[in-house]
Amino acid sequence: MIEYVVAWVLLAAVAAYACAGGADYGAGFWDLVAGGPERGKRPRWLIDHAMEPVWETNNVWLIFVLVIMWTGFPVLFQTVFTAMWLPLALAAVGLVLRGAGFALRKPTRRLARRRVVGAVFALSSLLTPFFLGAAVGGLATGRVAPGTKASADAWANGTSVIAGLLTIAATAFLGAVFLTADARRFEAADLVGYFRLRAWCSLGVIAVLAVIGLAVTHDDARYVHDGLTSGIGLTLVLVAVVGALATAGLLYRTATGWARITAVGSVALVVVAWGLAQRPYLIPTSLTVSEAAGASTTLRWLMLVTVIAVVLVGPPLVLLYRLDTRGALQPLTDADLRQTAAGRDPETL
Repeated sequence: MIEYVVAWVLLAAVAAYACAGGADYGAGFWDLVAGGPERGKRPRWLIDHAMEPVWETNNVWLIFVLVIMWTGFPVLFQTVFTAMWLPLALAAVGLVLRGAGFALRKPTRRLARRRVVGAVFALSSLLTPFFLGAAVGGLATGRVAPGTKASADAWANGTSVIAGLLTIAATAFLGAVFLTADARRFEAADLVGYFRLRAWCSLGVIAVLAVIGLAVTHDDARYVHDGLTSGIGLTLVLVAVVGALATAGLLYRTATGWARITAVGSVALVVVAWGLAQRPYLIPTSLTVSEAAGASTTLRWLMLVTVIAVVLVGPPLVLLYRLDTRGALQPLTDADLRQTAAGRDPETL
């Protein structure tokens, strides 16, 4: 049953993008709420230095997801991009604007223009995960099936809104955890406390939204709700909760290296639990894995190419992430941060 193997690969790629890309989106969220130019200068410069080495790399996972969808499950791809073209188009626009804003704000010299491109980056970091989450939530409700025409009801409903908000909260949580680790690595004690507090607040928001989500999905997305509240789905969710609580405790003890691992694990487990809650459907109650799968020959070639890609691309990605988390790619000291906070241009440091 090669289609199920490919479906597992697709789910793993979605989880990888949720974690890797999610940390970047979360950093953009904290950029948005950092405050005015003076108040937010110090956390924003840390955000720039933390993201700069790997921010483009994380979109590799999104490309991987799209390739598997249109090659391995063409019916799924056609259905999703027909019924959900508007939120997905808005998410794509956000991706482009976010990249442009991040790339342009550092070399921009005039303060007014820097504020504009910075705002574009920060707002896109909020809107893109919301629309991606809203699209996933819409699929979970069963409002979409092969042949469904695009409509606002498919993604502008209670489950979609909760899923979009949960996606933002999860990215904010990941971003705050990673930035806490970066602040500790850069020996910026005040920023360790700054982002640690925000990580704890994000967990509180996630908990509130999760409770609301259980109530909303009980009637609006019953199939997925039942899958998440029983069996292996519930087990994975509970393990994810333990991981999130462990992250909070590790941050308190400033064990930020382990906190990154438990934070990523908790988010990845929730994504996997959501995927398992839908089984055997890719779109609940309307499109199974077998019905959506392409030709068996295509799936075999896709698996071969995937294995080759993992062998060739996997080790460099692991090395890149490892070097980044160790600070080998973007060294920065607390003295540098304080000089920037005092008004010096980081380009001259």
